[in-house]
Amino acid sequence: MPLRNKKAWKTFIVSITAVLSMSMIAACGNDKTEGAKEDNSKVIVKYKGGEITEKEFDLEQRMIQFMSPEYAQFLQMDEFKEYLAKQGVAYEYLYAKADDKAKEAAEKQADDLLKQQKNGMGEDQFKAALETQKLTEQDLKNYMLRVLTVMEHEKNQVSEEDIKKDFDANKKDYTNISVRHVLVSFKDAEGKDRPEGEALKIAKEVETKLNKGEDFAAVAKEYSQDPASKDKGGLIENKPAGSWVPQFKEKALTLELNKISAPVETDYGYHVMKVEKREEVAYDKLPADQKEGILNELASAKIDNFMQNELNDLIESMDLPKSENTDKPAEGTGDEKKDGTTDKPAEGDQTPDAGKEDTGK
Repeated sequence: MPLRNKKAWKTFIVSITAVLSMSMIAACGNDKTEGAKEDNSKVIVKYKGGEITEKEFDLEQRMIQFMSPEYAQFLQMDEFKEYLAKQGVAYEYLYAKADDKAKEAAEKQADDLLKQQKNGMGEDQFKAALETQKLTEQDLKNYMLRVLTVMEHEKNQVSEEDIKKDFDANKKDYTNISVRHVLVSFKDAEGKDRPEGEALKIAKEVETKLNKGEDFAAVAKEYSQDPASKDKGGLIENKPAGSWVPQFKEKALTLELNKISAPVETDYGYHVMKVEKREEVAYDKLPADQKEGILNELASAKIDNFMQNELNDLIESMDLPKSENTDKPAEGTGDEKKDGTTDKPAEGDQTPDAGKEDTGK
């Protein structure tokens, strides 16, 4: 697999941190975790209060290949590996500051996540995937424990006032909306790119039919390429506005109730929309999962702030193994934005909130 544009991995790291994935967090196996073995390998990073060895860094890279094999390509890039090493330092340092309350909560979460991963993959596939990367189940649990402990510790530093302040600053994102839409994708039913202008032409045809009073459910069933809603009359019911991509969200927040919109362009294609209900939510009525989403996001922001503003002062030396063919750009795929990143949805994933983080915003 050719490397993508080298800026793409930065977008990957940001998105992974936001949803609390374990696939990018160092969990160097020292005496703070179970199953640690004597490590006499070369020290490749020294920081105030500790060090990371070549063996520990190798474990992290193998863990990435287990958790997110589609991103293993980035391990060929020295810039990416340097970021991983720094992130490893950050989590080692922050783990040392965590209290027993955070560690106890992380222990339970790690056990639950481990069970979910086994059930999701199946016992045999789970074991085979670990063996391929020369990992043990304890390696994986230690890995999870490290990131979850740090996250729990940072969450404990977030107050109710902090959560409410963030809610107030983004109040529109929590507005509950029921909207019908017909999606005309930029790709046809066979997954081939439509000719320039064809998707918009079809979307305008849909708009005309709906404005003439044709049944929305019938039109959605005939035209819509959103598999999640086309057989439900095009209805997306009681969703917070912040769960959608910006263009769809903005129209859902501003379109007059029960009016048919002109085609709205997003990365998925053109949407013809009709908002049926819009209801603001007060903070004291905010569902627990959305409040938890704000909490997680604020905790992640604390970690990001530490990495950007304090981490470099902690690192005393770094001597990472170099990669061959480092920073080789990908062959063009046509999906990249001007800055080299891409946020296009996976093929077949055409809902307006596909690819958007479910953090309560």
